[in-house]
Amino acid sequence: MLPLYIFLAYSCLAFHLAAGIGNATAIQLLKDSETIFSPNATYKLGFFSPPNNTDRYLGISFNQVSPTYFVWVANRDNPLKDSTGVLRLSEGRSLEIVDKKNDTFWSFKFSSPATNASLKIQLLDSGNLCVVALDKGGNSTVIWQSFDYPTDSLLPNMKITVKNTTATRLHAWTGPSDPSEGRFTVGLDSSINPQLVIWDGNKRHYRTGPWNGNLFLGMTYTDPTNDYADIYIQNNVAEDEVTLLYTGANQLSFSHYYFSYDGSLNEIWWDSGKRSWRSLYKAPDSQCDYYGKCGSYGTCNLEKAPICECLRGFVPNNTQEWKAGNWSSGCVRKTPLQCGKQGSVQDGFLLLKYVKLPDLELWLQGVSPNDCRTLCLNNCSCLAYAYDPGAGCMYWSQTLIDIQQFTIGGIDLNLRLAHSELGKKSRVKAVIVATLTVGTGLIIALIILWIFLSRSRGRGKALAFSLEKQANRNNILDQLNHRDHKSQRKLEDLPLIDFIDLAEATDNFHNNQMLGQGGFGQVYKGKLRDGREIAVKRLSAASLQGVEEFMNEVVVISRLQHKNLVSLIGFCDEGQEKMLVYEYMPNKSLDAFLFDSTKRELLDWRKRFNIIEGICRGLIYLHRDSRLRIIHRDLKASNILLDEQLNSKIADFGMARIFGHGQVQDETRRVVGTYGYMAPEYAMDGYFSEKSDVYSFGVLLLELLTAKKNKAFWYEDESLTLLGYVWKLWAEGNAGSIIDPVIYVPHNKEEINRSLQVGLLCVQENVNDRPNMSTVMSMFSSDITDLPWPKEPGFNKRHVVTETITTQLHQISGENISITAISGR
Repeated sequence: MLPLYIFLAYSCLAFHLAAGIGNATAIQLLKDSETIFSPNATYKLGFFSPPNNTDRYLGISFNQVSPTYFVWVANRDNPLKDSTGVLRLSEGRSLEIVDKKNDTFWSFKFSSPATNASLKIQLLDSGNLCVVALDKGGNSTVIWQSFDYPTDSLLPNMKITVKNTTATRLHAWTGPSDPSEGRFTVGLDSSINPQLVIWDGNKRHYRTGPWNGNLFLGMTYTDPTNDYADIYIQNNVAEDEVTLLYTGANQLSFSHYYFSYDGSLNEIWWDSGKRSWRSLYKAPDSQCDYYGKCGSYGTCNLEKAPICECLRGFVPNNTQEWKAGNWSSGCVRKTPLQCGKQGSVQDGFLLLKYVKLPDLELWLQGVSPNDCRTLCLNNCSCLAYAYDPGAGCMYWSQTLIDIQQFTIGGIDLNLRLAHSELGKKSRVKAVIVATLTVGTGLIIALIILWIFLSRSRGRGKALAFSLEKQANRNNILDQLNHRDHKSQRKLEDLPLIDFIDLAEATDNFHNNQMLGQGGFGQVYKGKLRDGREIAVKRLSAASLQGVEEFMNEVVVISRLQHKNLVSLIGFCDEGQEKMLVYEYMPNKSLDAFLFDSTKRELLDWRKRFNIIEGICRGLIYLHRDSRLRIIHRDLKASNILLDEQLNSKIADFGMARIFGHGQVQDETRRVVGTYGYMAPEYAMDGYFSEKSDVYSFGVLLLELLTAKKNKAFWYEDESLTLLGYVWKLWAEGNAGSIIDPVIYVPHNKEEINRSLQVGLLCVQENVNDRPNMSTVMSMFSSDITDLPWPKEPGFNKRHVVTETITTQLHQISGENISITAISGR
């Protein structure tokens, strides 16, 4: 990739050499009544007056939207009072705006090129206004460009920089009719720990949280399906320079960031169908987004009332103000930290999950998570620490301010507290841990002593069982934490449920309680003592999914939270018994409805589309919006569960894999999943990525539309699979003939045909041809109006051979079959 400054300069030169329209030389003037257009007429440069204002300004605006919308203004702080203004290149080698009296209202001097060079002004298709020097030899040099001097808008390929003590910022207008620089600015606040900050004068108004190499930790989106915004941070350590580059929203018209006069930063795009601007992102967007809303050591949570509360171990600094809803004075610590005091009990850490980290963090490079904790504990000025795989070790030695509690997203913060503030639960835990480390002999002695003193053999057995259970739990958690070492998160809080409790809940796993079975074993309906209905997935000894998948599912799903993912209530691991306990879904799985001739009629088009949207949102969360990047690898109808209202929830994460930072795909020699849903590159070569899940989703979508199973479908004339047959009918313009007649009624046809096209786009053989899930969602919502023509799908034909061979390469979930052959077209 070219360095950023070379890329921008080259873009000016390339367009200059390619287009000659709209140019002005040193002897040419742009008068108030004239306009310069970019080559493709996307942008225009000209004089204007804002609404309810007679002053004249020179600005760049979109040419194809109404009302006129300006993205750059030259003389924003010095308007002309009449229409006599002109833009010219002066003999002194400067670009300037003057009036009829030759008074200067705006100017910018640039380095003088060779004396024999001619100067030209050009407005590029990117919206960048360039001054180009052209010598007699035909060589061009960009000597000035408006992209280096943004006003209130950030266009694609425009940059914001921080270098040494200087910084580029966007300046909001003063008001809707006043382009002059207002009170709000936005930019990067540092070249060391860069984050995007909005200032109100000299005070912070909003911040994104620090950059971790992939995203801003604490940046939230109003649209959870948004996968368009691409922001990159480039760090030039040698030059002490950090650059933010916005590449634009993919496939959306005129996308850019607009910094409003009210202090909000908005990513918007033009909806040509509705003739209006639409928003992808806005900040601040809620009361909790405003900087320091809850003061020092306070945390903001939109899900609670009031939204502010003190962190544990802290109390309001001013109780009366706090009760009145004025939280600006924040909170103060109840018990001083004990660090460094002789004979004192050591401080500890309280884990706060899913938070926007406080401001003013310090970074320690090359430090492991364990070392990060140790260094903080040994530093008396360290108030909290956090670890992110991309950002590394962060700690705080100043006041903790601007903390926000999220339901999803964010990062874990470890808050330092005096030992006495960690609570009874923590002290009990410490006693248990100490007891378990004493040794087997002492434990036996305690058991014998307890039996003797209690004169009750039953009580002695109870204590022995309790100690054994605790030891077993610790052993399990050690295994899980060992498996989860990459994320450096402890799993002590995972709910471990006793076998006897699950046996009681399921009537001793009676057949009448069985909901279904597959390659993993059986699923039973149950009811816990607290009244919660559950589904118990019991791993059988002959299960195709072994201990590896069981442990994997516990680790993965326990760290996910989304309305379209099934919730894990707990798990059991006692001896040979391994069980996962889920929330109960009364309508079981999608295949029980979709492929049943009677129940299928209950799934009208609106219900099916709602199911499709739910699966989409669940996958978007897994691929992009969760703290982890999860590839499911076994998406199919039987792994989509339905609640009371037939809302869809993705289940079965035994095959799921966690992707690391920046990882695009992975490879395995052990291909697992279900034939008929596996993508060609995965089934054939073991490569999997989020596009593999997209392929599986495409198969599932076509099954929802046709009510036919892909793996059971057979078009004998050409040995076509369901995918191949649907694509054949689509190419012939007759795809409606295979749509389930239950849903294919006149007022649904247009939406169904569009969904069918989306499904075919998802199952294309080439990985790069498939859209990602966020783009799929935009296709459904018609944000992307013109869909591409789908190419031929993978696995569109079934190959017939005379000899059947069984391979251990593929483990088929839910059924025992032999794979005759797996082949692309």
